[in-house]
Amino acid sequence: MIQLLVVEDDAAQRQLVSQLLEAEGYQVSLADSVESAIVCLKQNTDISLVFSDWKLGALTGLQLLQYVRAHQPTLGFVVATAYGSVSHAVEAIQAGSDDYLSKPFKRQELLLAISKGLRAFQLRQQNLKLSAQLSEQQQLVELIGNAPCMQQLFQRIQRISGTDVTVLISGESGTGKELAARALHQLSLRHQAPFVAINCSAIPEALAEAELFGAEKGAYTGAVISKAGKFEAAQGGTVFLDEIAELPLPLQAKLLRLLQEGKVTRLGSHQEIKLDVRIIAASHQDLAKAVSEGRFREDLFYRLHVVPIHMPALRERAADIPSLLQHFLQRHQQRYGVTLPELSKPVLKALMEYHWPGNVRELSNRIERFVLLQDTEELLAGLNQTTAQTPPLNSSFILPTTGINFEQLEKSCLQQALQQSQGNRAQAARLLELPYKAFLYRLEKFGLN
Repeated sequence: MIQLLVVEDDAAQRQLVSQLLEAEGYQVSLADSVESAIVCLKQNTDISLVFSDWKLGALTGLQLLQYVRAHQPTLGFVVATAYGSVSHAVEAIQAGSDDYLSKPFKRQELLLAISKGLRAFQLRQQNLKLSAQLSEQQQLVELIGNAPCMQQLFQRIQRISGTDVTVLISGESGTGKELAARALHQLSLRHQAPFVAINCSAIPEALAEAELFGAEKGAYTGAVISKAGKFEAAQGGTVFLDEIAELPLPLQAKLLRLLQEGKVTRLGSHQEIKLDVRIIAASHQDLAKAVSEGRFREDLFYRLHVVPIHMPALRERAADIPSLLQHFLQRHQQRYGVTLPELSKPVLKALMEYHWPGNVRELSNRIERFVLLQDTEELLAGLNQTTAQTPPLNSSFILPTTGINFEQLEKSCLQQALQQSQGNRAQAARLLELPYKAFLYRLEKFGLN
């Protein structure tokens, strides 16, 4: 049974909320102050979520939230504020509350907020579990992040890592597609077998078939001995096909047969070889578009596209930049045996505001260069060039003569604001220059809560 803690200094209100939640099957503990809530949390480690009033005697729900985030950061947290206290709600969300309610609230509003907080708790728990597994396997510390999109990514990897399902990884260059593939392999039952990474764009077309599928002696000029291909070398393990869109069409047919039948035929041979390998493919291109243009086989696309994974661009998870910076600084300082002082706040601000077209790879390369040269000016060189692409705020919108679907435009703006703010609704409202309550109304209007 899911356990909740209700913190409310008003006895009647505390009892009412408790009864509503118990009627829904929750097990509820009660506290009337921040101090008693902390004692309860220390004594009962099974609590999943805290529902707290803002005003709690001499202290506030914000102070309780700060304690929770410092000592039990995965807990769900929902805060209730007095009617019209928007500033309190914004402060709570920015401090890490999963949701807030304005008093008086309705039963359904309470249950929805509790449900949202519990989902956030479960995601954080799963993220911790996956991170621990990755650490135990000494795998890919670059695949880190606390942004919601990364938590969802970790959750997806965890769910499918123990299977042999074919995975197609999409994302811009430098987002860590190979890291995700290695994590899938390392967390699978195949982790003791080979992981073979193949960059399809780096193999000359004339040699691609022999490299991938193997060749018999005399199959082509220079083939003086029989040679096993990459797929045979990965027997029992995982093959990662990066930039799969660059694979020539004739070889796409052979790959399709491997996926369908689990067999390959070496160049110059008629004998089929039975293989047991898991295929993970990746591309920064739109494979569906490549199919429509005739550059990629449709049947192969659907064979690969069993479970898709999308690697978010770094600009979509800007909140992870500080932790990535810390990781790359430590790694490169250890590698080159140097020690550097911490980056100043202006430098951190410039790095946070940069849009990182090269994603995590660009960040790592820039930090490595900084560790070697210890030149802050070179670290920041070119970071201000992206601002030139930002349209002026006072530019006027011109309505097309054909008209627009205003509802669709409004919904799209809301979705993009939420995405850019990593789900922080207060920040998203500021991006759209909307009052917070008006922003929440529009979210509810389009079912985006």
